[in-house]
Amino acid sequence: MTQIGQSSTEFTVELPSTGKSVTLAWAALTDVGHRREVNEDSVIAAPPIFSVADGMGGHSAGDVASDAVVTRLAEHAGKTVLDAQSVESALSLAVQDMATGPGVTDSGTGTTVTGVVLAVISDAPSWIVFNIGDSRVYQLTAGVLEQVTTDHSVVQELLDAGRISREEADVHPHGNIITRAVGFHEPPIPDYRILPLQPGMRILVCSDGLSKEITSHGIRHFLMTNRTAAQAADALVEAALENGGRDNVTVIVLDVLRVDDLGVDGVDVAVESAESPRTALGSEAVQK
Repeated sequence: MTQIGQSSTEFTVELPSTGKSVTLAWAALTDVGHRREVNEDSVIAAPPIFSVADGMGGHSAGDVASDAVVTRLAEHAGKTVLDAQSVESALSLAVQDMATGPGVTDSGTGTTVTGVVLAVISDAPSWIVFNIGDSRVYQLTAGVLEQVTTDHSVVQELLDAGRISREEADVHPHGNIITRAVGFHEPPIPDYRILPLQPGMRILVCSDGLSKEITSHGIRHFLMTNRTAAQAADALVEAALENGGRDNVTVIVLDVLRVDDLGVDGVDVAVESAESPRTALGSEAVQK
């Protein structure tokens, strides 16, 4: 397990070519769970990159694979923004690194990866979401939870084909078989999606050790009823462990606190939002 970056209660980035700055808060947390001896998840939470990699435990050296991914992504930490090409280049280099990693057999090793990077798309602040495998990104905006990524898994293909129901998918015996990974000497093929960056949005990046233990309703509940990113991350991991903790559990909770217009003298002019995590999420917690 490799963890890169530290949690932050407030971090402001001036975005090039937009005349805006964005203020973020985030927390990253990982736990080995109750049944695994080794934590094969790795995580990076270092602007502009927030990503989780879940090493494939059914193969050799899954922890080596996930470490290779976050280590290569970390080479871009400290930049203001990033693009999809940089992400893909980092993943390609990680595949090369895996080939010579300790404990890796001739058949190779692999990992899932998912996350978001801060970007500027058409002069607008944005998140680029990327995904390979069955780790997930969710967004919570104005109280609505959406699973942004689509799993690359046998179960998802059966679900898409209408051969099983959502309820059957949740307990399917092939739930751990994925159809796409980073590694095994193959070029990585991420899916991408662009999300406009909005004040008040909350992003969750997680390994399947969370999503297989908590339903989407439960995830929304914990994201809505915990005011800070750190509190939400703690609550999610604790719930996953209480529900069985059958796998490693890793989460990043990422809040967009503010999007500000920069004045002519470079001073932020705040753009307030009634949906900011510090107000809307806190209000719901009181009401419940």
